[in-house]
Amino acid sequence: MARNQAVLQCTECKRRNYVKTRNKTNTPNRLEMNKFCPAERKRTLHRETK
Repeated sequence: MARNQAVLQCTECKRRNYVKTRNKTNTPNRLEMNKFCPAERKRTLHRETK
């Protein structure tokens, strides 16, 4: 189908911490969500990378 994997990268430490699936037709833009970063030990903004 139209689902693919999206790798989320922390905006502060630049580590790739999470992998999520998203529907390309429903969410054409890149994902942005607040997730816990184990390196920073706090909740930070994570953005989808290519």
